[in-house]
Amino acid sequence: MLSRRLSTLVNRRLQEFPAVALLGPRQVGKTTLARMLQQNAFETSPDYLDLENPVDASKLEDVLGYLSSRSDKLVIIDEVQRSPDLFNVLRGVIDERILSGKPTGHFLLLGSASIDLLHQSSESLAGRIAYLELAPLDSLEVNADQQTDLWIRGGFPRSLLAASEDSSAAWRENFITTYLERDIPQLGPRIPAETLRRFWTMLAHRQGALLNAAELARSLAVDGKTITRYLDLLVDLLLVRRLTPFHANVGKRLVKSPKTYIRDSGLVHTLLRLETLDDVLGHPIAGASWEGFVIESLCRTAPPRTRFSFYRTAAGAEIDLILELPGDRTWAVEVKRGAEPSVSRGFHTAIGDIKPDRALIIYAGKERVAKPGGIDALGLSDLSAELVASA
Repeated sequence: MLSRRLSTLVNRRLQEFPAVALLGPRQVGKTTLARMLQQNAFETSPDYLDLENPVDASKLEDVLGYLSSRSDKLVIIDEVQRSPDLFNVLRGVIDERILSGKPTGHFLLLGSASIDLLHQSSESLAGRIAYLELAPLDSLEVNADQQTDLWIRGGFPRSLLAASEDSSAAWRENFITTYLERDIPQLGPRIPAETLRRFWTMLAHRQGALLNAAELARSLAVDGKTITRYLDLLVDLLLVRRLTPFHANVGKRLVKSPKTYIRDSGLVHTLLRLETLDDVLGHPIAGASWEGFVIESLCRTAPPRTRFSFYRTAAGAEIDLILELPGDRTWAVEVKRGAEPSVSRGFHTAIGDIKPDRALIIYAGKERVAKPGGIDALGLSDLSAELVASA
């Protein structure tokens, strides 16, 4: 069974808060992580409820009675977005347990990061709940010989660990179809599955590009507000990252539009009908796919409360990723797919503009290389490990 780095933080937050919400896309490993907690972390075995299981859901018909009878246990509730009214009840139960002398470790809530879920829980459980995101596997959670597969297949465990390329591609295709035809409609939005798939595929073709809502709207024959609604949905479901531009008073015209990345590289490749490493390397998306893979990996391994952005001027100076770390530290990262860590003129100019604490190049090689101008070039796993250690 794969070990997830987040499990330690989940345990810590359960010791600090009455409730913890573990959010993430379907099939990312939330239930597996919760069951590991059941086995390993508590003197009294937690109760586990899956609200997609009718038997478990029926146990909450008398929710107060059920939860009151388990006041000494952690209760794990899976697919909690299926019962948004539950949060008001949980608030009262939590407050009673706090008054009785049990201030933490009441509930672990697992769910997709739907708008309704976040809205309901943040209003009802303000000050009582911590939010954590479980993303697909990153470069520090797999072996060195799995790194290329991680890029091509993506980080969903069943895709990465599939017995063959064909099985992996089939799993991802079914994942996309299920999300479009079942999961998203269950969360509320009424968007035709084919329309949303076309939009998702357009984003794959534009991986890492500046958002051009007008162009997307014309292609789908909808208005700009509809494009914003579609994008907000995929961002909220943790399937797409909207990377905002860095704001700095540098006396230059800065790009103001965000960039969009499909967060899992395997889904990028499936949307574009690419199954193998050769398929990806022979496609124009290869560079942008690698860039998105690196950026997402760094965002996953960065310390909590890190802010992410990019920098681009109208004249072409650019930084692919800016990490504003806790402690007022700024790291600037350029991503290169090649085995030689070349430095672009635009990156040199950009780091002169914003003057980061560190300037870094992530490239496909394994050796750490010092470049002119105080720039360090290193591999993805090495920088990811530094980020984890800096927390």
